[in-house]
Amino acid sequence: MSSSPSARSILAGSAHGPVIASQEALSFWGGVDPATGRVIDVHHPLHGTCLTGGILMMPSSRGSCTGSGVLLDLVLNGRAPAALVFCEPEDVLTLGALIAAELFGRALPVLRLAPEAFAALARAKSARISETAIEIDGLSLPLAPPATTTLDLTEADHAMLDGRDGPAAQQAMRIICAMAAQQGAQGLVDVTQGHIDGCIYASPANLTFAEKMAEMGARVRVPTTMNAISVDHANWREQGVPPAFGAPAARLADAYVRMGCRPTFTCSPYLLDSAPHAGEAIAWAESNAVIFANTVLGARTAKHPDFLDLCIAVTGRAPLSGVYLDRHREARRLIDVELPDQVDDAFWPLIGYLAGRAAPERIPLLRGLAKAGPSRDDLKALCAAFGTTSAAPMLHVEGVTPEADGAAADDADTVVITRADMAAAWQRLNEGPEQVELVAIGSPHASLDECRGLAEALAGRRRLADVAVIVTAGQQVIREAEGDGTLARLQESGVQVLPDLCWCSISEPVFPTRTRAVMTNSGKYAHYGPGLSGRAVRLGSLADCVTAALTGHAPHRLPTWLS
Repeated sequence: MSSSPSARSILAGSAHGPVIASQEALSFWGGVDPATGRVIDVHHPLHGTCLTGGILMMPSSRGSCTGSGVLLDLVLNGRAPAALVFCEPEDVLTLGALIAAELFGRALPVLRLAPEAFAALARAKSARISETAIEIDGLSLPLAPPATTTLDLTEADHAMLDGRDGPAAQQAMRIICAMAAQQGAQGLVDVTQGHIDGCIYASPANLTFAEKMAEMGARVRVPTTMNAISVDHANWREQGVPPAFGAPAARLADAYVRMGCRPTFTCSPYLLDSAPHAGEAIAWAESNAVIFANTVLGARTAKHPDFLDLCIAVTGRAPLSGVYLDRHREARRLIDVELPDQVDDAFWPLIGYLAGRAAPERIPLLRGLAKAGPSRDDLKALCAAFGTTSAAPMLHVEGVTPEADGAAADDADTVVITRADMAAAWQRLNEGPEQVELVAIGSPHASLDECRGLAEALAGRRRLADVAVIVTAGQQVIREAEGDGTLARLQESGVQVLPDLCWCSISEPVFPTRTRAVMTNSGKYAHYGPGLSGRAVRLGSLADCVTAALTGHAPHRLPTWLS
C-alpha cells in the first residue's frame, strides 16, 4: 500500500479528523444544512450526522449544482468537513473548495482515491492528510500531486488570463483553467449561452461571491438566463417574507442582473424561446435543466457547478471535457424496465428516481419504455427525478431520446428495474400521513401544458379551504397561461401561481406555515422536500394531487398500474 500511486490530491492542503464514510453519494444542497453542517437528507445513510471537521468520504456528489455554494458557505462559517475524499470524478464540491481557496484563501483538501485505497481509508476511524500523504492506523498512503495539464488556449484565452479584460474575467479564466486541469481536459470550448444556478440564495456565500464578482466588473459575454431565485422578486415584501431573508435573496438576483444576465428566474430554461438546439454547446447549471438539455434536446453541457456557471458566462469558454465529447455521452449501464400496463404521469418521476439509484455515477440507457409514449412533460419529470439520485449529466431512453440509438458502450453492464422495485420506491416516497394541507406543483417549474392539465382536472371545482394549492412557474409560462385563460381558471379554483421561486427554494411564510404534510407530483421534491421543509412529502399523479386538493386526503395505496 505504501508504494501504490492510488491516491491523488485534487486540491492540496492539510487536515485531520474522524473518517465519515458513505458508499452513497450526497447532494450538499437539500442534503446538508449550511447553518449546522448536519446531513438533512432523510433518505441518506448519513442523515443526522454532523460533517464538520470530518474526513468526508463518498464515491462522488450528486444532485444539485448549488452544492458548491453550500460547501463554500460551510467553509466560510467554519462548519465544513476537514477534507473531501472521492473515488469517482467530482466537480460540484470540488469547485466550491476551489472558490474557497482562490477567492477567500481558505484551503480545503480534495482527494481522489482508487477503489482499494478508498476502501482502506473508509475502514479507518481517523486520518491525517498532508500535501504528500494520508496517514491512517500507522500506514502511509502517498498522494500524487494535483494534476497539471498544458491547455491548448487561444490568444483570447491567454489575454484574459493576463488581465486584458479586467480582474473578473481574469479570475474567471483562472478558475476555468483549474477545473479543466482536474478534469483532464486538453482545451476549452466556445459556448453559445449560459444558465446561472448560483442566483438561488442557498446560503450567504452565494451573495458574497456574486457581489464580489460584480464589484470586480464581471459582465457576461454570451446570452445568459437565470434560474429560479429564492423569492417572488416583485412581491416578497407583501407576502410577508422577513427582510433578513428577502433582502439578500433579492440582492443576489440583482447582482446577476447587473452582470448582464436575463432575469428569467426559471429552473426550466428549456421552456423558454431561447432553448438550445441539438448539438449546440452551452453552459447550463441546475441539474434538471442540464439533464433535460443533454437527454431530450441533444444539446451539450456539463453539469456546471454554481460559480463556474458565471465564470463560463463571463468568458464564453468551458472546459472541453465530459459530455461535450462524443465518447463521454455513451451509456455505461443498460437498465431494463419492466413496464406496467397503462401507466400514468406518476410513473415517470418514479422511474427517474429509480434509474438514478441504479446508475448513481454513470450514464444509463433505459430500455422498455418507448411503447408508453412519454410526453415532453413526462421526460421533464423523469430527468428531474434522475438528477436527485444520480451524478450523471444525462441519460438515454431507447426509442425516445435523440441519441439513444447506438448509445450503449461496449462494456456496459445490465440491471433491471422490476415492478417490486417500483412498489418499494413508491412506499419509500409515501411514508407521510394521509391528511395533507398543501399541494405542490412545479418542481421543476410547470409548463403551460401542465398548468392546463391541472385546470382541466380541477374542472372548475374549488380546493378545500384547509388545503393550499400552489403552482410555481416561469414568468413566460404565467404570461401564456394568462393569455389563454388558464391562469384565471386556476385562480377560480383557489390555486395560487407564483413566479420566480420554485419548490426547492420556497420558504415560510410563502410556504404555508401550518402545513404538516405535502402532496406533490414531483419526484425531485418528494426526495428533497422533507429535508428542505421539515414536512412529510407524498408523491402521486396529477390526479392524486387534485384529489388531495379537493378532499385533504391522499390515501395510502399503490397506483393502479402497480396494484
